[in-house]
Amino acid sequence: MTGIWRTKGFSSRNFPKWNFGKQKRNEEDSVVFKQHSLLKKIIKRLLLLVVYIFILSVVVFVLARLAPGDPLQSFYGDAVDTMTQEQLDAARARLGLDQSIAVQYVRWICNAFHGDFGISLKYKMPAQQVISPLIGNTLVLGVLAYVIVFALAVVLAVVCALHEDDFLDRAICKIGTAAYYIPGFWLGVVLVLIFSINLGWFPSSGAYDVGKAGDIGNRIRHLVLPLIVMVASHLWYYAYMIRNKLLDELRKDYVLLAKGKGLTRSQIVWKHCLRNVAPTIVSIMAISVPHITGGTVVVENVFAYPGIGNLAVESAKYHDYNLLMLSVLITGALVFFSSFVAQLVNEQIDPRMKEVGTIQW
Repeated sequence: MTGIWRTKGFSSRNFPKWNFGKQKRNEEDSVVFKQHSLLKKIIKRLLLLVVYIFILSVVVFVLARLAPGDPLQSFYGDAVDTMTQEQLDAARARLGLDQSIAVQYVRWICNAFHGDFGISLKYKMPAQQVISPLIGNTLVLGVLAYVIVFALAVVLAVVCALHEDDFLDRAICKIGTAAYYIPGFWLGVVLVLIFSINLGWFPSSGAYDVGKAGDIGNRIRHLVLPLIVMVASHLWYYAYMIRNKLLDELRKDYVLLAKGKGLTRSQIVWKHCLRNVAPTIVSIMAISVPHITGGTVVVENVFAYPGIGNLAVESAKYHDYNLLMLSVLITGALVFFSSFVAQLVNEQIDPRMKEVGTIQW
């Protein structure tokens, strides 16, 4: 019997030896390695995030102090015109403005590490106390605009994909393109003239009427016009991207097979194409945060909406250095962090992004 096995080339050594325990350990080691690699990547980019914020703080600090204008005008108002040169020098010394820019920055960054961002020259109170009530207003405006933009973008993209090259698709594309190229500040002024001044339907400024901070309905009325400008300025940019991805998906082979099985175009788009495009939509949503955040700055200034963007412009106008620094750092940190999250999301969705990414670090 042994000879038969040897004659036919069979041997116990030729049979594969399966070691399921070792295979399981290898899989566990692979998972641990991937988790460790991801953790290292997150730590590395968080450190880069700190470096970028530091560079941003240096640039803003230097440019703000080199800009023409006297910060004492913000602190003392018109009384500056009646002050003598000795009084002006003493005032600058009390505010720490008589020292070099490098010394001022070192002092500011050391205090910032202890949670002290200085006094607002205009409001005569700690900068963080001035800005903290406004963060919520900006978040409400930005988050609502973000949700509405992508909810409508997906709907418009699906409608265009269902009616490709039809009248409806062409009409939506032309109207969307025209709306995208309308300047946000101009559209805001037009809306104020029509719906606030002429018709009186919506307020033209503020986040709520005096004494109605807790009235949700009143806050919603104040958000209508800013949200219209935000949505009109960003909607078609993302809807067009999603539309093109859906149309590319509709040209793939599995769609022909689905049609052969009797599925309608609507069923294919909703059940198959949209699900396959979902990772791309998530990636687009991740990288859109800086774009929409920048839009809130324009909208807040057009409608005098009390938010971080409006405060940053006001601080730059009045040379309120400490308030400007804090508002810019908060906005910059949000933009850098969202870009960091977007890159991680893209790499998890498409591993090729690890080699070549849309966001370079």
